Amino acid sequence: MMKQFIALTGIVALLTTACNYIATEKEPRNTLYDQVALQDDPVISVAPNADIAAQGYYLDAKAMGTMAYQWGYAMVRMEQAMRDYIDVPNPKPATSYRAPLNEIGWAKRLPTAMDEDMPTANNDTYYMSAVVNLTEPYILQTPDTDGRYYVVNVFDMYHTLSEYIGKRNTGTQAQTIALVPPAWNGKLPSGIDKVVNVRTPKAWLWGRIHVLEGEDVSKVHALQDQFKLKAISEYMGQANMEKNTTLPQMPKYPVSDTLRFYRYLAFAMNQNPILAEDRALVGQLERIGIKNGKFDEASLNPSQLKGLKEAALEAPLTILSSMYSSSTIINGWNVATKLDDYGFDYGFRSLIAGPYLGGQGEKEAMYPIRYTDSDGEATSGKHSYTIRFEEEPPVNAFWSLTLYKADTKLFCDNELNRYKLSSESSGLKKNADGSFEILIQNEKPENTDNWLPAPEGGFYLILRMYEPHQDVIDLKYELPQMERIR
Repeated sequence: MMKQFIALTGIVALLTTACNYIATEKEPRNTLYDQVALQDDPVISVAPNADIAAQGYYLDAKAMGTMAYQWGYAMVRMEQAMRDYIDVPNPKPATSYRAPLNEIGWAKRLPTAMDEDMPTANNDTYYMSAVVNLTEPYILQTPDTDGRYYVVNVFDMYHTLSEYIGKRNTGTQAQTIALVPPAWNGKLPSGIDKVVNVRTPKAWLWGRIHVLEGEDVSKVHALQDQFKLKAISEYMGQANMEKNTTLPQMPKYPVSDTLRFYRYLAFAMNQNPILAEDRALVGQLERIGIKNGKFDEASLNPSQLKGLKEAALEAPLTILSSMYSSSTIINGWNVATKLDDYGFDYGFRSLIAGPYLGGQGEKEAMYPIRYTDSDGEATSGKHSYTIRFEEEPPVNAFWSLTLYKADTKLFCDNELNRYKLSSESSGLKKNADGSFEILIQNEKPENTDNWLPAPEGGFYLILRMYEPHQDVIDLKYELPQMERIR
């Protein structure tokens, strides 16, 4: 009886709350939004006043601040990353690709679980980086790699991938490429195989060269040393009068500065030309104090500052949501495309420039990511999983399945020092029909041939497919499901 009374009391309370809510909703409200909602054309019918002005300033600044963040984050990130990539540690780790300005840096060994300098790194290639200050054209010379896969991506400071140099697009024969800055109208020397017109005064060369399992890496090192980068004046045997060895220092603001992004954006805009297609957008940023490479906080009223501060908190969430709005889910794998063709999807461009800086387009490589099992539960070393491939992923180059710890985005330390299984894995066991299963778990199994070690906690997977077949590019390839077996 007591239980029935308590249940009846709860229902009465719920109904009373609902009635009060309905009554409250029916009561007339004297708000700015009501004034707008009751008019057929509020721009004509509603008389402006101080309250409307304050709210309008706030809403406009918040909208413009969000747009500025989505559009400008990639450029800010590139300016910060380029300065990081020319800051060479001493001593330089063998996995580091950093190099001084206008020089090529190569990693000389694959990363392990002990290396923390690059989250979500692949375990298939040596990375290359070169930040080029294009005070004049620069000449990139690549060696004959005799069919070995490599690629050098040419990025501008908007994180736009201008060109692919390498096996798929230009071949593996020796090549000479000219990197030309904006508005340069001089004459290039003879013998140039390809001209890349860069839209910003700085370019980033981001490369990879394939390392085969168990090979003598001195052969790879010899190839790496044959990649050369020279200013055109040096290439032609002339004195380089404008050689720069550093970049203008980028200011740093504390996390407590809630307007710091807009300060960074103004700096980045001062370093790079505004593209023709962006001029209308950039012109509107003057309303929030961004003009002529400066952020004028003093010109803004309290309502505008409130809107900008809120935008700086919320805009990153809109960028992160691009992972889902700009990608496709196939059997639980998150598959993103158009990493080299963002169009006007600034949020997606910013997402890739963030945790996936240097990402390539789908013709060069695809990177399906897996965070959950077949039941939609987050993957964890508390369970065991299998992934069954009916055949090897369809690629023209190579593929790999790599595991990362969810909290650090680094490899999982294990006694086999195994961080991936791939087309190069000599011990990978297949069935008679060519199919194979990969076992993913924390506990070491009796047979380790097809075991991909997992941590005790959360993890995620990336299936890298280099030079994928057209059905993969067209999203017609059915990626294998990940089944939890215990």
